[in-house]
Parts: sequence; structure tokens; C-alpha cells
Amino acid sequence: MLPTDVLNTLRALSLNERTPITPLPDKDTSGKGGFELGQKVQGTIQSQVESGVFKVRVLEQMMHMQLPENLKSGDVVELQVVSIQPRLTFSLAALSNPLSAPENLSNTSLLLSALSQKPQEKAYVSAIRNEPLMTITTAPPDTTAIADKLQDSLSKSGLFYESHQAQWLSGSRSTAQLLQEPQNLVAQATRATADGSRNVDAGASGSRQDISSTNISNQLQPLVQQQLNALETRQVLWHGLAWPNQRMDWEIHEESPRKNALGYEESGKQWATQVRLDLPNLGEVAAMLRFGSHGLSITLDASGDSTRALFGAASSQLTAALAERGITVSSTLVAPHVKT
Repeated sequence: MLPTDVLNTLRALSLNERTPITPLPDKDTSGKGGFELGQKVQGTIQSQVESGVFKVRVLEQMMHMQLPENLKSGDVVELQVVSIQPRLTFSLAALSNPLSAPENLSNTSLLLSALSQKPQEKAYVSAIRNEPLMTITTAPPDTTAIADKLQDSLSKSGLFYESHQAQWLSGSRSTAQLLQEPQNLVAQATRATADGSRNVDAGASGSRQDISSTNISNQLQPLVQQQLNALETRQVLWHGLAWPNQRMDWEIHEESPRKNALGYEESGKQWATQVRLDLPNLGEVAAMLRFGSHGLSITLDASGDSTRALFGAASSQLTAALAERGITVSSTLVAPHVKT
């Protein structure tokens, strides 16, 4: 399940950016019965308990809530239920007496409610185009070009769209770059379909496709789920081709502090990246790189004894090559492959 605090905040933001209000747990004498998601209810201020905290009657239940300090006994607040489990949470819609006309939850809030019922999974990202990262040649591969392609594929996956919007506003990301992400590609395709439908003869209007923001939301729902999963699990898994007919899995995730080869615990959390392949001659292999304050630790694993022996013989060469590029290797380890 997705984290409740994240979902409550997103739901509240979807309700016209209203402030989320949770009855204080140590003073709330009410249960959760009688409330439904999206329900509009009337709260009547009974008295002020302390600065910013009021006793409020809601559906014949007494609750203590943090509310604007300018309220007084007898005032009425309009509340909307944005969460029931695990805690009852409202959004403060307006100050009025009597209540204004009820309104429904936005499509965004309903979408988030639906997504919250799905189990957490890794955020899977597919290559932008079904093209290999490199072609098979006799020359050594251009590792810089491969790294750039991997970065480009992950960057344009749509997982980081909101942060890229902030970069666009600050001028560090171009409009052309932003338009290449799925959120804009879907909107562009939808507009093209809508423009085409306007040219259809009026006699065929009954067969026109309904184009709306809801349709766009439905198409992007899997991506929204991936974004929320990545936010909660702190990991992303990329699928693609390393070279023609050779599948590669690339995982990036955050880890808790670990002890390095010298027995010292790394300060703070660290990021790890792992590449997994099933090669024709070497079998199943994986390389895990962990970046910490004391340098880079490398774990190479393989399913075959001969492959592990090969890795062990070449590990010093790998360490030296990284040192030449200014990367300090704190430890290397060759281990048997473990299926995940």
C-alpha cells in the first residue's frame, strides 16, 4: 500500500489545495463511523480549548481540531472527508453558514484513492525506444555513449516530470526536452486525435472519440502509479536491450547505511545501482555498485565457478581503471549469483 501521509497530502492538494485537518488523536473522543470518502459535512465550533485548537461537533460527534485562530463559538466550518483509514482526515473547504452546495471529489482525488488500494511494486521503466544500447562490433564499446543512453532513457521516462518542470521554470531545462516526456506526448497525441475528429463529416459525429482530461488521466494512470511507487520504495528498475537480442535489467535503489570493508558504517543513506544479464557463455551475472562517503564498493556475482574465477582475476584491473578516472574503490567482492 502507498504511504498514508503522502496520499492524504496529495488528496488534500487535489481538493483545490485545501488544508488537511486530522482530529487530534489524544483528544478525539469520536470514532470513524458515519463518514464516507468525499463526503461534505458541517462542523460547528463549540469552544476554543487552546490557541488554534477547538472543540467541534461533526455529525453529532465531538472532536478536537486545529483550525484558524479567528474562529469563535457558533461558527460553522465546511469540511470534506479526504481519508478514513488509518485516520479520519478532513479538508477545510470554507467558512460559511449555512453550507454551500456540495461538490464531488475531483478526478485527481478519486484516481489517488484507487491507486492507494494497489500493492507497492518496483517502478518499472522500459527503454524509450526498443533499440539496443550498443551494436555488436569488433571495437571496444563506447562506455560513455552507453551511459548517456541509459541516463536519457531514465530521464525521459516521466518518473521525474515534476522536478523537470521546476528545472524548466528556472531555465535549466528547455521546452523541447520537456515535450519529450510521456506526460506531454500523451497530451500531444490526444490533441492530434481531437483535431482530426473536428474534420470528420457531421454525419459521422456519433463515432467520434470522446477526448477529455479524464481520457488523458486514464492513459497516464500506470505512470502515476510508478511515480508513487518510486517515491515510497525508493527504487527504479529499467528493462531494455544491452545489444541486439540481449536483455538487460538495471536497478537503482536507496539503501540504509552499511559497514564498509574496514568495518566503519557509512554516514547517511547511500544509493546503489545494479546491472543484471544472462549471457550465452558466462551465464547469469550481475554487478552491484554502492556509492558511499568512503568510496565505491563493487560486488560482482555469477552463477558459474569459471565466470567467478574470471571476475576475480580481472577485479584488480577494474579497480585500477576506475582509479585512473578519479574513482576511489573501497572494496571489491566476487560472490555466487543469487536469483531475485
